[in-house]
Amino acid sequence: MAFDWFKRKAQNITTSTDDKKDVPKGLWHQTPSGKVVEHEELKKNNYVSPEDGFHVRIGSAEFFDILFDDGKFTELDANVESIDMLSFKDTKSYTDRLKEVKAKTKLTDSIRNAVGDVNGTKLVVSCMDFAFIGGSLGSVMGEKIRRAVDYCIENRLPYMIICQSGGARMQEATYSLMQLAKVQSKLAQLSEAGLLYIAYLCDPTFGGITASFAMTADIIMAEPKALIGFAGPRVIRETIGRDLPEGFQTSEFLQEKGFVDFIVKRTEIKETVSKTVNLLAAKA
Repeated sequence: MAFDWFKRKAQNITTSTDDKKDVPKGLWHQTPSGKVVEHEELKKNNYVSPEDGFHVRIGSAEFFDILFDDGKFTELDANVESIDMLSFKDTKSYTDRLKEVKAKTKLTDSIRNAVGDVNGTKLVVSCMDFAFIGGSLGSVMGEKIRRAVDYCIENRLPYMIICQSGGARMQEATYSLMQLAKVQSKLAQLSEAGLLYIAYLCDPTFGGITASFAMTADIIMAEPKALIGFAGPRVIRETIGRDLPEGFQTSEFLQEKGFVDFIVKRTEIKETVSKTVNLLAAKA
């Protein structure tokens, strides 16, 4: 009979929890505008919602897969890790915080270096991971950028930093702030060597990173509607005592004011970067 399932007595109409088939986590994604996108469709579109153009926050693994040909690259300086040089403690010790975030993210710090081909053009890319303590700038990020720049100079390669960070890492105090000068001095050497530096600003890019190397690139690109600034809008509003302009601290606002050169969708970043590198290399 077609309806024999309705007569079953052993399990009745109730199925045990163990036998229930839950929908896999991450199968769907809802954007801030309420649009619902299937995960596979989102992945195929470089994690940009085809419904409303919203750029879902991604990490270095996804960015490297998007940028490098066939997703193939060589990671540089993978074993450089943060340590608790100040024995810092807030609600928990910095040592415990590092252990937890490393276990959760499977990352060693908030930035990764890689070298590979982007549409056949070799490029060194440093990409921040917001999932690792908010992509914060610490001694390891500064050191990894320093090593990436040295690699570029030694091998005569262009350089790109993908920025997504809340700013300096408070648990490293002055050691974190010292990285600003350290990175800027290395980027000056890169410029003196006649090599290109591209910054791609993603949501969010804040604090000391915005105040330094995110804004000193030869070419500054940004994702659509990315939030970019030094201090947050509430702090600025209270400091100046007036309302802020519409769209304040968005990449579009900064482009209008001359701080950003291009707004580049993530679906177009690979082509735009390779064309930029080849164009400027031909003029060098």
